[in-house]
Amino acid sequence: PAPAGPGATRRTRPGLKQWLRTRARLHAQVLIASLGRLYRAPFSSLMTVAVIAIALALPSGLLVLLDNLQRLNAGWDGTTSISLFLRQSVSDARADRLAEELRDWPRIDAVRTLHRDQALAEFRELSGFGEALDALDENPLPGVLIVQPAANAAPDQPIEALVEELGRLPEVELAQLDLQWVKRFSAMMDIGRRGVLVVGALLGLAVLLIAGNTIRLDIQNRREEIEVCKLIGGTDAFIRRPFLYGGFWYGLLGALLAWLLVAVGLWLLDEPVRRLAGLYDSGFLLGGPSLEGVGLLLAAGVGLGLAGSWLAVGRHLRAIEPT
Repeated sequence: PAPAGPGATRRTRPGLKQWLRTRARLHAQVLIASLGRLYRAPFSSLMTVAVIAIALALPSGLLVLLDNLQRLNAGWDGTTSISLFLRQSVSDARADRLAEELRDWPRIDAVRTLHRDQALAEFRELSGFGEALDALDENPLPGVLIVQPAANAAPDQPIEALVEELGRLPEVELAQLDLQWVKRFSAMMDIGRRGVLVVGALLGLAVLLIAGNTIRLDIQNRREEIEVCKLIGGTDAFIRRPFLYGGFWYGLLGALLAWLLVAVGLWLLDEPVRRLAGLYDSGFLLGGPSLEGVGLLLAAGVGLGLAGSWLAVGRHLRAIEPT
């Protein structure tokens, strides 16, 4: 035999490239043919895609809303404050001096003073009980110091200890941490996120079954074609390929339609959210799904479509044999 040399290597490489090119062309032909089969049955294909889209859009939309609430909660986390309600006997001048003293504390970043008249004016504006307040002989509200703890506090000095220390001051009637409800909100967010994951898993199983059942019906409708293909020597891989690509298209189109449904839902909620945020003097805006979220949605749709079609083909294709 001739020794292997550079010429042998050059003869091998074109063969490999040609094989890869041929395989790619065959897969592209089957991919386009599978899409054409869906196009020729528009009503049934649209119904299947719509059901998959709804199943994917529900958990996706809920996750987007939870992410928006998490962004809102993150903004609140940075506004941890302690409200010091002063005794009625504490004058405004004494409240100002106490605020100056507290600003020198190393664990306090800032202190804002709310005098009794300011507290009454704010309560009158926000509560809507202006006429009832006019009937009072004197201001029943105490002065308030709003304390902003230092952000770089030591881990061994929790904020609750600072609240207790401030509450022991002789001028303070009550010290209240304003972040307790934010912590409760975060706990509810964790519960909501886990609930969405459970719902998403169940709906993902539904997408798997929908895609599998659709491919199963397609296999039954093409039973005679499959038998003829096996008679002339068609392999299982060759017969399986168009059904797998059919599941691919169902999953991809369902995920794209799900993304569109989520975008439309957020668009419908955008104006009411803007108005509500404006009432609280907030510039909060609804955010849409991120690029990672869209990619994950498309990957989930394609993966579930392929998995459902693979299970259906693997189970039902073996039961079809030419007679």
